[in-house]
Amino acid sequence: MHFQMFVTTLGIALSFVGQAPQALQAAAPVVVLPDVNVHAQKEPAKAQTLPISLTAITADMLQRAGVMIVSDAALQAPNVVFTEFTARKLSNARFRGVGSSPANPAVTTFFDGVPQLNANASSVELLDVDQIEFVRGPQSALYGRNTLGGLVNVLSMRPSLSSWTGRVVAPLGNFNSRDIRASVSGPLAPTVGLSLAFGHGERDGFSTNQVTGRTVDDRSASFGKAQLLWTPSAQWETRLIVSGERSRDSDYALSDLAGLRANPFSVARDFEGRQDRDVTSGTLHARREGARVSLTSTTGLVRWKTQDVTDLDYSPMPFITRDNTEEATQFSQEIRLASAVAAPMRLSDSTIFTWQVGAFGFKHNYEQDAFNTYAAFLVSQFIPFPITEHSPQGTIKDFGLAAFGHSTLTFNNRVDLTLGVRADRERKTADLRVFVVPEVAPGTSLKAEKTWTNISPSAALTYRVNDNHRLYASASRGFKAGGFNPVAPPSSNTYNEEQTWNGEVGVKTTWANGRVRTNAALFTIDWTDLQLNLPIPNAPGQFYISNVGGATSRGLEVEVAARAAAGVNVFGAVGYTRARFSDGSTSSGVDVSDNLVPFTPDVTVSAGIDVSRSLRPNVQLFGRAEVVRHGAIQYDDANSAGQKAYALVNMRAGVSVLKISVEGFIKNAFDTRYIPAAFAFPGLAPSGFIGEMGRPRTFGVSLSVGF
Repeated sequence: MHFQMFVTTLGIALSFVGQAPQALQAAAPVVVLPDVNVHAQKEPAKAQTLPISLTAITADMLQRAGVMIVSDAALQAPNVVFTEFTARKLSNARFRGVGSSPANPAVTTFFDGVPQLNANASSVELLDVDQIEFVRGPQSALYGRNTLGGLVNVLSMRPSLSSWTGRVVAPLGNFNSRDIRASVSGPLAPTVGLSLAFGHGERDGFSTNQVTGRTVDDRSASFGKAQLLWTPSAQWETRLIVSGERSRDSDYALSDLAGLRANPFSVARDFEGRQDRDVTSGTLHARREGARVSLTSTTGLVRWKTQDVTDLDYSPMPFITRDNTEEATQFSQEIRLASAVAAPMRLSDSTIFTWQVGAFGFKHNYEQDAFNTYAAFLVSQFIPFPITEHSPQGTIKDFGLAAFGHSTLTFNNRVDLTLGVRADRERKTADLRVFVVPEVAPGTSLKAEKTWTNISPSAALTYRVNDNHRLYASASRGFKAGGFNPVAPPSSNTYNEEQTWNGEVGVKTTWANGRVRTNAALFTIDWTDLQLNLPIPNAPGQFYISNVGGATSRGLEVEVAARAAAGVNVFGAVGYTRARFSDGSTSSGVDVSDNLVPFTPDVTVSAGIDVSRSLRPNVQLFGRAEVVRHGAIQYDDANSAGQKAYALVNMRAGVSVLKISVEGFIKNAFDTRYIPAAFAFPGLAPSGFIGEMGRPRTFGVSLSVGF
């Protein structure tokens, strides 16, 4: 029934779009889709003019959909999925089948131009966000390491220099969910603006421990952001952004895969742990807009710390517990020069040249101390006392420098030739130990240093049929950094860089006097030295990165947006991906040739409608409904277990009177049961896999007040 409803909704949306060029021609031209400006290629530009596949979710769209974390916004982006567990730190993006581990992401998240070098800090509660951009395809020619799948670009709202404004939002829902978010923004002086935002949210867990009768995955977090904007002249501006989040959550909701399917949201364990995370960051952004050249400097400092304490056997037996503490500090600096946005270089009457060059450097220090405590006699019948294995304890230090250039030649206002290249050099050092207390067995240690270099080119050709229709073709190379595994099987401590070549052709079009927008792209990706996150034999719950060989990904993306009438927006997106391992690829000594790449749905589809209507000058009704479908996925490279396709329905509706709004919401309206994330857990899980249930049906009301 859910799938039939999904098909019906999508069919209505697409049939409307198909009729739009004829049926809407006579409509008033003032009812149009607004242009969307993005920073996907660092400098501001209209999304429809760029030769890349991207989805931009604006502030208004985020508010309408009730988005509070990045992965919720991704539902509208084709071929974009997030593999998430109840731990906030475990939110890993996968674009077009490209993804990897938290410590070495293939899709990097940028907050106001600062990369999150470890994905543990990339999924935070959103405050004062102006836009989220999902940019698909390798972006290494501009952004460098770990953007071979694409990037997520999160941009904060600028403090107001004109007047003081503010908003308070307070959602309440089932599972004892309560949340409050407040923000205020305004001028301190004619050239100085300030914005402050804070929030707190908590809820009871979705899963119940049958041993204790308590929920195990409760969540609670406090978070805030402060910004200071200074514009000493029309040419200069400086923004200081400081943010932080403190979360104190309960344990993972992990359990045996077969058991979850038989008894959803039920676990059984003797020990209940916790998940703590603290993330703080500071960004200093300065820009000078000259008559011919702009100068941009972005300085970033990020510090995070997590501690997970959990029942590692995930059973009622007192076998193994794990206490894992990770922390990292990163500093990054980028300086760019670019042709002025309003004054590109004119080489001749028919040729325009825009350009940017820059340098980037970073330093990243990562520390981990993880120890597993084994019950007496568990490791051996000759060890009648508990033992603790530190696996691992140590540090990994990373230092990198890069230089890049990017330019576009425009001929006769019809053809754009875009070329880019970036050179990266990175040095990593590792000091890692694995040892047991008491010392019943010898430990191991690794002290190593290695340097990697990489050159990433890109090229794109755009043909402008007219102001509303563009065709483009591009080729680009992406790479993901090599590195050291904190813990791994023998001879697997080091992994090499992963490389991809990406080819893409696309079309970007606007129809019906600006009321309908349709974009489409075909892509092909070829991997070498594909990195895969694999379980370590005889080390439950621990993983290492291994180069397993090659893979290919082929697919398409189609996005549609239409403004049917004033206050009526229809949207839809379809993505198809066929990602498979190449011949000769081996994982843990097993041939995986032609197997599906894990956690890559063959199809992603979304469709929905957003409406608002004024009953009188100060009273407005609004509503939104969307259907999202994810195709089948495999949990592992052997394709021995997976999740079938499923669909989710989300709805919101409310009324606004003056600056006060009340709305009701429901997510996963039909309470679809699905397990989006699971992994191999041989020996301890009866089915050989453990996983977590996807979010159940949640509903509630939200009150917001603005001024």
